Amino acid sequence: MKIVAKKKLWKYLFWLGPFLITVGLTVGLVSEQWGLIPLAFIITGIVISGLGIIWQSYETNWWKRRSTQAGTNALVATLAVLAILGLINFLGTRYHLRADLTETQLFTLAPQSRQLVSVLPQPVKVWVFDISQNPQDRELLENYQRQSSKFKYEYIDPQARPGLAEKFGVKDYGEVYLESGDKRQLVQTVNENQRLSEVRLTSRLQQLTNSTIAKAYLLQGHGERQLSAGKGAFSQAVQGLGDKNFTTAPLNLAETSKVPQDAAVVIVAGPKRELFEGEVKALQEYLNRGGNLLLMIDPNTDPKLDSLLQEWGVRLDNRLAVDISGESVVGLGPAAPVVTEYGQHPITKDFGNGNSFYPIARPLEITSVPGIEATPLLRTKPYPNSWGESDLQSEKLEFNAGKDLKGPLTLGVALTRKQVAKSTSTPQASPTPSPTTQSKTSATPSPSPKTPQALPSPTTQSKTSPTPSPSPKTPQALPSPTTQGKASPTPSSPPTPSSQTATESRLVVFGNSSFATDGLFQQQLNGDVFLNSVTWLSQQDQQPLSIRPKEPKNRRITLTTTQANLLILSSLLVLPLIGFAAAVIIWWKRR
Repeated sequence: MKIVAKKKLWKYLFWLGPFLITVGLTVGLVSEQWGLIPLAFIITGIVISGLGIIWQSYETNWWKRRSTQAGTNALVATLAVLAILGLINFLGTRYHLRADLTETQLFTLAPQSRQLVSVLPQPVKVWVFDISQNPQDRELLENYQRQSSKFKYEYIDPQARPGLAEKFGVKDYGEVYLESGDKRQLVQTVNENQRLSEVRLTSRLQQLTNSTIAKAYLLQGHGERQLSAGKGAFSQAVQGLGDKNFTTAPLNLAETSKVPQDAAVVIVAGPKRELFEGEVKALQEYLNRGGNLLLMIDPNTDPKLDSLLQEWGVRLDNRLAVDISGESVVGLGPAAPVVTEYGQHPITKDFGNGNSFYPIARPLEITSVPGIEATPLLRTKPYPNSWGESDLQSEKLEFNAGKDLKGPLTLGVALTRKQVAKSTSTPQASPTPSPTTQSKTSATPSPSPKTPQALPSPTTQSKTSPTPSPSPKTPQALPSPTTQGKASPTPSSPPTPSSQTATESRLVVFGNSSFATDGLFQQQLNGDVFLNSVTWLSQQDQQPLSIRPKEPKNRRITLTTTQANLLILSSLLVLPLIGFAAAVIIWWKRR
């Protein structure tokens, strides 16, 4: 009886262990303080439970049972799975690995956004003044925040913090502001139909962090692309330049006859008529003083820029670039070459094998010129996929040996030329010769020996003759002022050295201008080719040259009332009836 009672006592003590563990966990969770008391309960419970297990296994040979071994294996396997899951979660919080399978990479920041945020010069914060927090907007802001610790964001309820809302000048719910130092800028207003845009946020961030504003002039007066919205216009390109901190203005060289001094870039976009000779010289002078020029010349045009291009080793080919590889993909025909091969240049360094296309383009011929570095930017696919067509009137485009040019064709090139600008030298000599220096500058014949004034003064002699003055008996040995100037071993003081300033001129030439027009500017990498070219030409090293963010495609379906009613009837009535009828037929056949 005593042995049985002793066994029951140990059994009750064994259950005391889990009870104490539960008490310790409850005290710690409720008080949110893991002090001495909860830890004492937990440790005591674990010790009692462990002793109970050891005693039970000793009395009943518990470890030798098959059930114990099977349970132990299941417990170890469960703990191993939990440990693996915990390790995966730990690695997931430390290292982010994401796969964006959307067509336009909707949940992935564009390379330009990542590059801009990763090199922020000072902390930047986004303030969203709204009551609700949209998950899509938070995901976008978190993507920015992952790129740099200097980027922060915060949601603010305008009613809860009216002082802060008044500081920013908030007028409505959903306003998003960007703040950096003492600068603040409104990004946009978000609502149910308009979510936070990466395009607007990146452009405002670039404007806020880059205080440099460059001036880009677009040449007008020769049938170039118009700057306002319209068919074949450049309005989207101008807007894109504005987002990158450029100010644009038209330029008519026939009126000004000279490129303004504040011009960072001059753009010649698709001229249809020839430029005056004075206008071409003005562009050449602009390049000679360190200017930057973007030429976009379409086929079947002759703007009379051959003299300028010849200095840089570029020739415009009169043939038409044809590419039959992307005809079915782009849908614009073989006269719209698709480019997937780009040169190793800052303008195209991040393009990879992305697509850009150039409807109605002409090839460029590049020759080596001393002092000029040329890098092809755009190259079509090799023959037989592309070639330069010489017969522009033929309805059927086919390669003709001896006339046409085999691919690959160069459609764009970037060139640099370093030159030294010299300032005017200033001589040290006085413009009015003194008696002392008159012998050095006078070109008059030697005076008669009888004239004592013609004899050189001691001061002049000491400057011009290293030997003692000759005897008066030999007047023929007396040097004339001209002879003294030539025989002097110590020449007159040379002019001060001219100051030399090294400048770099940049030129980008494309055999097409339609790729940057409205409608095509937003397609693929077309806009990036144009904006990166202008940015590189402006010589702003702080400006990122990469692929800019794209606006997500609108995939909403707009239904009329009739279409909506038809959809409701088909989904709630017609389809269920068809399924019920099919079930009845199957049941009837199997009956």
